[in-house]
Amino acid sequence: MRRRILTLTAALALLLTGCTAGNEAPEDGVVRLRFQSLAWQKESVDANRQLVKEWNATHPDVQIDYVQGSWDSVHDQLLTSFEGGEAPDIIHDASDDLADFAYGGDLADLRPLLPERLRADIPARSWETTTFGEGIYGVPFLQEPRVFIANRKILESSGVRLPTPEKPWTWTEFRHITQDLTRTMGPGRYAVAWPLKEPVSVSLNLGLSAGGQLFHREADGRVTVRFTEADAVVPGTIHDQVVTDRTAPRTTLGSGGSDTLPGFFAGKYAMVPLGFAYRQQIAQQAPKGFEWMVLPAPAGDGGLTQGVSPQTLSIAEDSPYKKEAAAFLDFFLRPENMVRLARGDWMLPTGTTALADPSLHTARDGWATGAAVAERLRPAPAQSVRGYPEWKDKVATPAFQEYYSGAIDAAELRSRLVTDGNRVLARYQRK
Repeated sequence: MRRRILTLTAALALLLTGCTAGNEAPEDGVVRLRFQSLAWQKESVDANRQLVKEWNATHPDVQIDYVQGSWDSVHDQLLTSFEGGEAPDIIHDASDDLADFAYGGDLADLRPLLPERLRADIPARSWETTTFGEGIYGVPFLQEPRVFIANRKILESSGVRLPTPEKPWTWTEFRHITQDLTRTMGPGRYAVAWPLKEPVSVSLNLGLSAGGQLFHREADGRVTVRFTEADAVVPGTIHDQVVTDRTAPRTTLGSGGSDTLPGFFAGKYAMVPLGFAYRQQIAQQAPKGFEWMVLPAPAGDGGLTQGVSPQTLSIAEDSPYKKEAAAFLDFFLRPENMVRLARGDWMLPTGTTALADPSLHTARDGWATGAAVAERLRPAPAQSVRGYPEWKDKVATPAFQEYYSGAIDAAELRSRLVTDGNRVLARYQRK
């Protein structure tokens, strides 16, 4: 646990002012909890604020103060607030950002706090994403598979087989289809655009579908990197589409998902692999008459399996009102409320009751395709690996970027990920 150093001066001040710590009730009898939300789309912010309003209206003795946070700065902001003893009571984050805070003692172990209803409703595979050591340090509540957003007219007119969750494309078939599509589309147009500004999560999470794992935990608990033939399937497909087949443009490799949308709307790309939530942006920005559809990502030996890092809700270890915060989470994540949050964010709930809601299984906007894929989501491969952020930033990101652009070959990619990668991880696993 990170140690908060309380100076003698501060301690004396607390004594002189009569301040108290622990779970003693405030003077006015009203417990006030700060809830930092990272919702940013209007529909999502509205859903979050409305649920807080509903709680406050029915719980006069426990009031929630809504605090707006930002995904762009949340890690550094939380790090500073934890060190300064000013963290929000209830924290919205993502599971792949929790490891350092969980191991550092900043987050409360939720096992004795959460009601059985909530524990039972969320599958074990989702709880794995927020389990570090023996404790659970966040409630995974929203998840986002990666899907292919496609130009309906281009695909249907081409005559290629359209994939379904029941019969998806294989990665080999996907490569052949992009070759056929690119030939029919004409010069300067491509079957697929890969926005790979953040190439590591895409490569690893989709790699699970081909049976890749990359990170392997040994009998002594240590994690090592091994790059097998299964790990090479997805990166090899992307590399060949860009470098060999020319069915994907090199120019989008450094782009974010939103950067590819103008070209997608203009018919320059027939498909773009994107997170499920991008459907909202597409629905709002697509030109009149533009028809789009949602397709499942290709599958290999692992089927439709994908890695995912769900959005999470945690309670600060320093909060004096953990039981009250847990009660709010129980309310906030009731099945009907989880559906509201999922629809507001255009994502999918983790709870099995909420995921079964009919509104999440409609053909409109591809909800049904996403819901089908949701059953195959698994913890991201590096979910609990100490040292992963450094491995990602210093080793994997530049290696994948160079490989996808054609600057290095597969042997060099493997060498960097394994040799350089294990050197990084070893520093975090010394006994």
